[in-house]
Amino acid sequence: MENCLFCKIIAGEIPAKKVYEDDMIVVIEDIAPVAPLHFLLIPKKHTVNSLDLSPEESPVVGHVFQVAARLAVENGMAESGFRIVNNNNAGAGQSVFHLHFHLMAGRRFTWPPG
Repeated sequence: MENCLFCKIIAGEIPAKKVYEDDMIVVIEDIAPVAPLHFLLIPKKHTVNSLDLSPEESPVVGHVFQVAARLAVENGMAESGFRIVNNNNAGAGQSVFHLHFHLMAGRRFTWPPG
């Protein structure tokens, strides 16, 4: 998508603090963190949100959760707890319309969220 912020980050057109990258996803630091650890896990294939996922993309979502867990462990946040969030459409807080997941940790989270 030519006007997609995350597609431009993935293509290297916009700089971002990458913490992980492989052939399926890129992980960057959130520019407006709401927790001491706040990463965005972004599939490289442009999909608007989970409403647009095809069955063929299911492995990418599983991979996102595996990488998120590994990053939580590597950053010393697994034992204290972490949260993985995916917002779908503006009413749920999605502001960049490219499927992505927030990995947040390092503070106490409440329930229900938001």
